[in-house]
Formats: sequence, structure tokens, C-alpha cells
Amino acid sequence: MSSISIIIPIYNEVEHITNLLNHLKNKASKNNNLEVIVVDGGSTDQSKQAILDAQKDINNNIISVQYLLANKGRAKQMNAGAQVATADILYFLHADSYPPKNFDTLIVDAVANQSLAGCFKMKFDSEHFWLKLAGWLTQFSSKSCRGGDQSQFITKSLFNELGGYDETYVIYEDNDLISKLYAIKQFYVIQQSWIITSARCYEKHGVFKLQMHYWTIHLKKWLGATPKQLNDYYFKHVSVKKS
Repeated sequence: MSSISIIIPIYNEVEHITNLLNHLKNKASKNNNLEVIVVDGGSTDQSKQAILDAQKDINNNIISVQYLLANKGRAKQMNAGAQVATADILYFLHADSYPPKNFDTLIVDAVANQSLAGCFKMKFDSEHFWLKLAGWLTQFSSKSCRGGDQSQFITKSLFNELGGYDETYVIYEDNDLISKLYAIKQFYVIQQSWIITSARCYEKHGVFKLQMHYWTIHLKKWLGATPKQLNDYYFKHVSVKKS
């Protein structure tokens, strides 16, 4: 039996976190020990209470849920979760992304086959043709098809070797780590199943408008923009404000 530490950064995710925790419990194979670390960046809603309530229903000898408070910022929160994680495999997951059945076994098998980092193929919970196309492209190995919504598994030793997530990024931290993994030719896309992720940000801003902003961020990074410049652009044009 292997162990996986699932690290979920949140900020005001009361509407999603309970569903995700129950989903993880129901979709896990029961063949591995799962340590779920929900890292809160200081939510002002009822997220913390929802997590504490879920512990009573979910915790058993195979899966455990713990709440961790950290400084706000996804990179900071994920690094904080990694620091307290006890498993040799880390699995970083967004609060509105739902892994497939037996996701834990698929990850463990990938690592056993010397794929020390990678992700799942992804589908959006939307019938919009552009989002369906974007999801379909995630099955391919190109770095341009990657993103944080696909989740990220990585051995703890490799994560530490690369220095974890760069906390100077407020956004783009996923892509920064993915770029480092591609540079050392250590990235694998699990092909057996798809992770399903929310299209809520696209629905809020408009599919093509948001896609244009994301392409602009990638272009700015390619042209040498600093983390601060990327962060400033994101918070001006994209940021979804949560009460």
C-alpha cells in the first residue's frame, strides 16, 4: 500500500470543498493511504467549518483530512502543504477539479513506472465548443497543453529538488513548475482517464475574452515579463473576487 498527500489550496471555497472531499473519498481505490491537506489562505466564509465537519464523515484508516492555515497565495499555500505532507508522492489539486475513479492507483502506477511528475487529461464541465477543444488537447504531451486545472502529481523528493513552487508568482506558479519539469524531461500525462474541472472563471468573464487574457499572460512570460508584471496584469483583467 502506497501513500499520497493531496494538497488543496483554497480561499472562500465553501461551495466546493465539501463536494470535493466527498468525491475524493468515493473515487479513491481504497488501495492506498490518502492524506488530504486543505490549505486555507484565510477564508472569510465558512470553508474552515465545512472542512472540520467533513473530517467527521470522511476520516478513517485509509483517508484523512486535515485543515492548515497559511499565508494567502496559491504558491505559498501549496508549499506550506508540502512542508507538512508525510507521503512520498504529492498531488496538488484545485478545489473545483474532480479526479477520475481510482485516481490514486493511476498516480502510484505512473510513479512506479518512473514517471516522477505529471497530470491527468482534463475536461471542462461545459459544452462550449472551445472549452471542449481545449480539454481534448490536454491528452497530448506538448507543454503548451498544460495548466494547473489538470492537477499535478510529483514525488516529494523531486519537488524539493526543484525548490517547490516559486512564491514570487501569485499566478502562473503551476506553469513555472511545469516548465522546470519539462526542462528535465520529467512530465507524464496519465492517459487512462480525465479530470473534470469547473469552467466558472470562463463563465464569469466570457470564454474568448478570458482565453485572450491567458494567451496574453503566456506571451508576456515568453517575452520576459517578471512575476510582478504577470500578477499585475492578472489582477487588472482576470481576478475573480470572492467575498
